[in-house]
Amino acid sequence: MTVGQHESSGSGTGKHVGKWRYFHDKFVVEERYLDPADRRGLYRASVILVVAGVALFVATLISVLQADGLSAADGPVRDWLLGLRSNTLTAIMIFLAVVFGPIALPIILLVVVVAWGFAAKHAWRPTLLASAMLTGVIISQIILQIVRRSRPPVDQMLFGIDHTFSFPSGHVLGACDFLLVGAFLIFSRRKNTRAAVWGFVGAGFGIFLAALSRLYLGYHWLSDALASVSLSLIILGGVIAVDTWRTARVPGERITGELSKAETPRD
Repeated sequence: MTVGQHESSGSGTGKHVGKWRYFHDKFVVEERYLDPADRRGLYRASVILVVAGVALFVATLISVLQADGLSAADGPVRDWLLGLRSNTLTAIMIFLAVVFGPIALPIILLVVVVAWGFAAKHAWRPTLLASAMLTGVIISQIILQIVRRSRPPVDQMLFGIDHTFSFPSGHVLGACDFLLVGAFLIFSRRKNTRAAVWGFVGAGFGIFLAALSRLYLGYHWLSDALASVSLSLIILGGVIAVDTWRTARVPGERITGELSKAETPRD
């Protein structure tokens, strides 16, 4: 091999390594230093969320299969919402159903993920958000086919007839994943506790509206929405664990991403 060929080969290898390094730093890592107590707190929160989500989902599923327990409130809640129906409320609920529906929400997610990925130094968090949303869709479709629960009567549906299964609610699960996971990924990098609290309060209000719209329009039972919330808590707990494992470092551990924050809490 000539000197020129050797240099050309080395240059090609360098470009390949450079591209991998860029991909690695942009998409694979986003490392930051935390106090050890803060990292333990994140892991503890992830475990609590997963345990709470599993417990709520199992309780909801058993109540649905046995037609008692939590699902006993399905009928009264539906009857109460039927009595609240009006033209104005129906228009508002249809709007909410469209926003959190299977067409608009994926478009919103795509815009957020692409814009966030290009604007941020790292694409780790928007990629994690998209992965969480996809995980929710897969899980909900599997459970739908296993439980095969019927929806409320079609004559009560106000936005077209839907003969698919109802447990869990895909609209509510999508809203929960987008708002809860998004809130965590945004506010976990900020030190402002008050802003984080308000962020999760806003997420909770959005989830309430998404669930209310599906129940009001006659497409789901209350227990369907509860199942979706429980599944989202499990997904959120998983996201917190994965994000903490991949990004949280304590003083003494090495930062490997060139674009990552290298400041320690003691700086």
